[in-house]
Amino acid sequence: MPEPLVRGDALLLVDVQNDFCPGGALAVPEGDAVVPVLNRWIGAARDAGIPIYASRDWHPAGHVSFEERGGPWPPHCIQGTEGAAFHPDLTLPEAAEVISKGTDPDRDQYSAFDGTGLGERMRAEGITRVWVGGLAQDVCVRASVLDALAEGFDTHLIRAATRPVDVQPGDGDRALTEMREAGAIIVEEAEPVR
Repeated sequence: MPEPLVRGDALLLVDVQNDFCPGGALAVPEGDAVVPVLNRWIGAARDAGIPIYASRDWHPAGHVSFEERGGPWPPHCIQGTEGAAFHPDLTLPEAAEVISKGTDPDRDQYSAFDGTGLGERMRAEGITRVWVGGLAQDVCVRASVLDALAEGFDTHLIRAATRPVDVQPGDGDRALTEMREAGAIIVEEAEPVR
């Protein structure tokens, strides 16, 4: 059973964007299934008065991660497009802090902490524990969890609130093992404790 959310916690939603959901340019299988789970955690975070951060890929056209430039991915989450918007059913509060990443056309950023100043902002707010969900489990969620640990945060992955893209079969399971071995706590329960 996970612990209740308390002062010093933060909720980090990673890239819950249209392009990563079914019908999107880089759809994660069942990617939209994370939305109702995250909405329950958002509600618990609001009730507990803890900050909510939401990262997003915010790529310029012709980004280095795109296949046209030799990258591994089709064009996705291009700034200002519908694909880059957060999923319409995600109940993101106005007070949530949006973290844009992947904005430099010549530099990739998978982690919400990579070059965004997020770790410093969290420390300035007295955050010591981070709860993470979003997309994709084996790419940006994995990178964000590993960086949160490297930044010194007690890091919990909400397993029901993430899905892998599984470019190679088993990538999602390998990412879970890597995150656990690095020190992340894998939360199996989909419901937050209130």
